[in-house]
Amino acid sequence: MLFTAPTLTDSDLTLLEEIADYRSRLRWQLHEPKRWTGSLRRLSFARNIQGSNSIEGFVAGLDDGAEVVARQDPIGLDEGTRQALIGYREAMTYVLQMSDDDDFDYDERLLKSLHFMMTSDSLANRPGLWRTGAIFVRRDIDGSIVYEGPDIGEVPHLIRELCGSLNESSTEPPLVRAALAHLNLVMVHPFRDGNGRAARCLQSLVLARTGVLSPVFMSIEEYLGQHTQEYYDVLATVGGGSWQPARDTRPWVEFMMTAHVRQAQTLLDRVRESEHLWIALSELVADLRLPERSLAAHFDAAQGMKVRNGTYRASFEIASEQISEQTAGGDLRRLVEAGLLETRGERRGRHYVAGAPLVELMDRIRGGRSISAFR
Repeated sequence: MLFTAPTLTDSDLTLLEEIADYRSRLRWQLHEPKRWTGSLRRLSFARNIQGSNSIEGFVAGLDDGAEVVARQDPIGLDEGTRQALIGYREAMTYVLQMSDDDDFDYDERLLKSLHFMMTSDSLANRPGLWRTGAIFVRRDIDGSIVYEGPDIGEVPHLIRELCGSLNESSTEPPLVRAALAHLNLVMVHPFRDGNGRAARCLQSLVLARTGVLSPVFMSIEEYLGQHTQEYYDVLATVGGGSWQPARDTRPWVEFMMTAHVRQAQTLLDRVRESEHLWIALSELVADLRLPERSLAAHFDAAQGMKVRNGTYRASFEIASEQISEQTAGGDLRRLVEAGLLETRGERRGRHYVAGAPLVELMDRIRGGRSISAFR
């Protein structure tokens, strides 16, 4: 037996309709290819990686996540955090690939593969293998046990049941189905470590298979990362300290619906901001007679990102274009001379941040952001 969805109330159904409306608007705005959507997609991916890993105590900046997305080596991160970011990038990239695969089934091997990608830096985590014994979740403050997973002998059967339920057709709203997949995997706690990351990745995959939006724009890891204690609290409430799948899942489903509303509101704000920012930057670049390709560097810097030679070049590679290290260096020097970027650090640590004109431009654009959006 697994945790099952609650009977949805009229208010639940209204909230689901609101989420569907947000996604429809997002899909419409992101449907037509625009140059700025590539940068938005890259930063959204970075926020997902950063958010999910922050829940597990891996502290990294958005810059670090963006560098990992660009397959650059973040400077100054400890090795454990760096590997955690890379592992989640690999797992989510796999989710992106599987989102529209016609020959697809959920099975134990899929979950083990996702887990291997996220935890393979340490064999002590038993990457890609079930745990071998009892598992306890402890409170960081005092070490007390807050949850005990089901007996190891039940794990293979429960995982097969979970995968079987996901392979069956269902009348449940996809958002609810994805939330229950997340809940069941994290409560079964089949792995020695990395259960939360695997569960959040599975939720993104279930949502991605609906085909409504790219997994990059449907994931709620960023919101969960900024509301970690609430996330843990609702898991504790629904879990009840041990494997009890008959417990009421309504608090969990309602928390997830709220997360989707807030994430969608924020993403809509960012879509509007990105379009306005790109138009304003295009005019600025034309007025100063700077290379049009430098818009990618301006876009990142204006949003508070560090720009490096490597990440600047990588932004073109993601769009199947290429510029040389020398060309990138020349572009960045011209932007510094124009006062749009400022230089920080030396040698390997050298990077560029927004100059006053870009900071002021972004502040004006963000002035219209809705108060319901989180940052």
